[in-house]
Amino acid sequence: MESGRDLLHHDAVLGWEAIMAFTRRWFFGLLAALPVAGRAIAQESPVPAADGSPETIEPSSLAKANVETLHRYMAAMNSGDVAAAVAFFSPDTRNHGKPVGKPGLTRVLSDLRTMFPDYRHEAIELTAAGDVVIARNKVSGTHKGVGKIPVEGGMLVGIAPTNKSFVVQHIHWWRFREGLIVEHYATRDDLDMMQQLGLLPTRTG
Repeated sequence: MESGRDLLHHDAVLGWEAIMAFTRRWFFGLLAALPVAGRAIAQESPVPAADGSPETIEPSSLAKANVETLHRYMAAMNSGDVAAAVAFFSPDTRNHGKPVGKPGLTRVLSDLRTMFPDYRHEAIELTAAGDVVIARNKVSGTHKGVGKIPVEGGMLVGIAPTNKSFVVQHIHWWRFREGLIVEHYATRDDLDMMQQLGLLPTRTG
């Protein structure tokens, strides 16, 4: 029999899948609404069906280049090289609608690495069209340090390390310009993260 936590996880996974399916329909519906000249890009080859494939990429050089840049950014972030990760962002980049620039991103990523020295993103599913890339990521880390700025929901500022690990899923949205990230939004599962770290009670039954 599945536990309450198993059922919650199952429901969360179904939720992520529904969001990614909607994202695909929205992207390629938008492309279909473009003038014929714009649609020609998408008609170079068939768009992969929503069958669980890890990547659904518009067959254009721009989309493919943006995906490659995103993979390189995540590799730098996963290695703990904050400077290399920040180099993939434009100086005028915005995070959740706010102008943060490279100094702001450096503070955010440095604080994440302080709290979670093994902080890691792995792309489970990825969709790209035009100048936008969206990914559903598996995000993990071990709480080893004290946060100083309100990242990851702001609930870990000043909290002593629990030495516990977490694994959750995020959805991240990036916009690119001239090969650099200029805008970013994310939807995270901070509640489950805090529960796995033992900082919030878990739902049972």
